[in-house]
Parts: sequence; C-alpha cells; structure tokens
Amino acid sequence: MKRRSWAEPYKIKMVEPLKMLSKKEREKAIDEAGYNTFLLRSEDVYIDLLTDSGTSAMSDRQWAGLMLGDEAYAGSRNFYHLEETVQTIYGYKHLVPTHQGRAAEHMISKILIKQGDYVPGNMYFTTTKLHQEMAGAKFVDVIIDEAHDPNSEYPFKGDIDLNKLQALIDKVGADKIPYVAMATTVNMAGGQPISLNNLKAVRELTQKYGIDIVHDMTRVAENAYMIQQKEPGYQDKTVAEIVKEINSLTDHATMSAKKDALVNIGGFLATNDQRVFEEARNMVVVYEGLHTYGGLAGRDMEAMAIGIKESVMDEHQKARVGQVQYLGNLLLKQGIPVVKPIGTHGVFLDAKAFYPHLTQDEFPAQTLAAELYIDSGVRAMERGVVSAGRNKETGKHNYPKLELVRLTIPRRVYTQAHMDVVAESVIDVYENAKNARGLKMIYEPKYLRFFQARFEKL
Repeated sequence: MKRRSWAEPYKIKMVEPLKMLSKKEREKAIDEAGYNTFLLRSEDVYIDLLTDSGTSAMSDRQWAGLMLGDEAYAGSRNFYHLEETVQTIYGYKHLVPTHQGRAAEHMISKILIKQGDYVPGNMYFTTTKLHQEMAGAKFVDVIIDEAHDPNSEYPFKGDIDLNKLQALIDKVGADKIPYVAMATTVNMAGGQPISLNNLKAVRELTQKYGIDIVHDMTRVAENAYMIQQKEPGYQDKTVAEIVKEINSLTDHATMSAKKDALVNIGGFLATNDQRVFEEARNMVVVYEGLHTYGGLAGRDMEAMAIGIKESVMDEHQKARVGQVQYLGNLLLKQGIPVVKPIGTHGVFLDAKAFYPHLTQDEFPAQTLAAELYIDSGVRAMERGVVSAGRNKETGKHNYPKLELVRLTIPRRVYTQAHMDVVAESVIDVYENAKNARGLKMIYEPKYLRFFQARFEKL
C-alpha cells in the first residue's frame, strides 16, 4: 500500500513572530547565561525546545473557556467542572487542585512518607525525588536495565523490574515502602512508556504487601497512545479507554497539567483514598490556596478541564507523538546517536556518543545544549550529570549512565519545517563534535542545580 502523509489535526489562527540572532549575538547570549540554556532570555531563542511544560498552544475552546472564569474565592464553578472531568476522564475519586505538579509531589510525599522510608520507582525525576528526600525517604531505581541503554530498542523501557522491586521489599521490609512511584512516561529515560502488562504485574505485587502506587500521570495520554500502537491486545482500544485502565491500577496521582493537559499553568493531586484526600485538602490550604482553587484562577481550571478532554483524543496524540517521531527519524537516518526507540515528548541526544573525548566531569550534555544554541538558536535541555545532582551522603556528583540532551517538542506549536531546521542543526553540531571543549561549573545552587547553575568553557 502506498504511504500517505499525515498532517496536524488543526489549523493556525494566530502566529507569534520569532527573532533570529546572529551567531556572534548567540555566542554572547550563551556566555552571559553561564552556558546554561535555562538562563537564556526567551526572546533570544529561535526554536524553543527547552521543555514541553506550560509551552503548548491552547485551542480556541480553551481560550473561550478563559472567558468563563469564575473567580470566586470559594466554590468556583470551574473547580467543579475540573473535578467532574478528572473523575470522568481519569477515573480518580478525589481531586485537590495545585498550581503545578511539584506542589502535588510535595503534598503526597509529606502525607505518605516517614523518616527512613524507601521509595522505589521507574527512574528518578528531579523534583519528585527531591520532595521524597526532603520528606525523609531514599529513592531506589527499580526500572528495567534496558532503560539505561540508549541503544536498546525495547518498546516499553519505562517498565518496572519486578525482581528489583521484590529484592527491595525483601531487604527493607514492606512497612518501609510507603508506595511505588510510577511515571507515565519516563522522562529521564527518554520519554519511554510503560506497558499495561507490566503495570498489572506491579499492581499484583504491591497489593500482596499492602503497598500503594503513586502515579506521576504527567504524560499518561502519550503513554496510552504508545500502548495502543505497540502493546498486543490494545490496537482496538481508544487512548481514552487505555488512560482509564492505567489509572485504575493505581491509588494516587500527581499531575503537571502543563504537559498532557495543554495548559500554561496548573496541576493537581488525585486519589482514591479518603484519608489521603482529607489530609491533602487540609495541606493545600496552607501551601497553595483554598481547596477549590489550589493556587489557580478559575479561568485556568476551566482551560485545564477542556485541555484534559482534548488530550485523550486519538487524532491529537497521533499528531503530537508523530511530530516527535518525525524529528527522531530524521536524525536516525543521518546516524545521529539518540535514545532509541524515539519517545513521546522529545528526542534525546546521546551526549556521551557526541563527545566521547569529554568525561562526565566536563559536562558533555551541558556542552551539547550550549553548542546547539550557538549553531542555530535552538534551545534544548541538559539531562545528565548536572540534572542528577549530588549524592546526599558523599557530596560527590551522581553519575547517571545516560548523559542526554532533550529536544522537547511543545504541543501544537511548531511545524514540520521547524523540525527540519532542528535536525539540520543537530547534524552540523555532530559533524563538528570533535572540536568541542567541555565546561566547568562555577556556580551551583543548593537545590535542582540544573535550573540555575553557571558554567564557563574549559
């Protein structure tokens, strides 16, 4: 059968002009930013692939929803619309809105963790792990080994290794494990999905020991799309049906709605546990705002409710993930070292393979992100030793096996032509990789250093 092209399931109503600096201007800008792409001014960026968090384009229906904002301090009708949407689309019983996902991570960590606990999970995420540690727990990575191999083609590299999880339970005891942290998809592994077959097995094991599952559902609809495409038995299921099934196998969820739900700000904690709900509803008043707004304006909750419904549409996910796959396949055809298979929200460049002459102490991923910006004005994000932070006991760098640069694609923002420009820049940087020098860290903040650290060229 002849291959047919696909196109985005929307048309463009408004555009934002972009500015293109000269190479000399970009060199000056990245130097002033301490070779940290987070510290660049957005107006100096041509194509911004730093993150997909809060950077998506809202639909006309979402923009219309902003006009329906009920800004009452208590009992906003937009809260009840959001609550009903979460219950209907996601299946969780109780909702506590927050200004973004990390606030939900903070609350669930404080509620469930006690000093000396262990939290196993399918690879760490920066803010999640920090909140777990600040609550007194130690994070333990129980993801399958394939997730640490950028060249493995295993389709569900987000899966949990049941033997690793069982070994931790045997070692520390189930009473020291308040929950398993399970993310859909796994960001630090390259946007890799979990399989429902694996989640069902994890659910069976945790129920045997009375251990909860906390679901980081930031990109659950993208994960559901990958299950639909790759897991036997789910080809005839809709994304919405698969999302519901994933959630039904978990107890609590944290959500950064700035990703899947297509809004610029917002999140929530969802749970099926009445006790956890009551505690979170008390905490949110202290840390965020009243339990019916949680740090959000009514209009933001309305846009979120509409965005959740749009996010589980099959045609949306086909185009969203399809654009990521398009960029990834362009790079694979040119022999560029990327994490395989291509994930759902970004293409992850293997900085170790780009710069085999640089050690991790010379920050190859941070170097690669800076070089990409200098070459073309494309802003990407480091996901390697800088993001991994320091060992709490020794004070030394954590050295992850994966040293990556993430090209994160915002939803409904860029065209295929933008992806072509990005691919050409990556190829040029790769062809000149042998000339790259590493970096030295000259300023390091206490927490989440990748946001604000500064570097200089060696």
